[in-house]
Amino acid sequence: MTIKEAQEAVDKWISTYGVRYFNELTNMAILTEEVGEVARIIARTYGEQSKGRADIETENLADELSDVMFVLVCLANQTGIDLEQAFQKNLQKKTSRDFERHQQNDKLRYPRPRT
Repeated sequence: MTIKEAQEAVDKWISTYGVRYFNELTNMAILTEEVGEVARIIARTYGEQSKGRADIETENLADELSDVMFVLVCLANQTGIDLEQAFQKNLQKKTSRDFERHQQNDKLRYPRPRT
């Protein structure tokens, strides 16, 4: 599925099942909530926080990342942004701005010592 197809699929889902888009402020709050759920899983899986029983029973990183993507696509749709075009433009910007920056960063070349 392309990004454009994802935007079309979300728009179709909203018009079929969702009645209408939530307003932009509501979707921004929902996006923040969904990113928080991703952060919780990452902190407990890859970070130093321990998992509780509820975390083990409910965590699903793929599903939470998909929730983030869904709400992000909603925001793009309702604000008239072609995400595929915007993403291509963003990659071009990063490429021209950072083409040597990361390769010259010694912090990325060598493992960082644990403290």
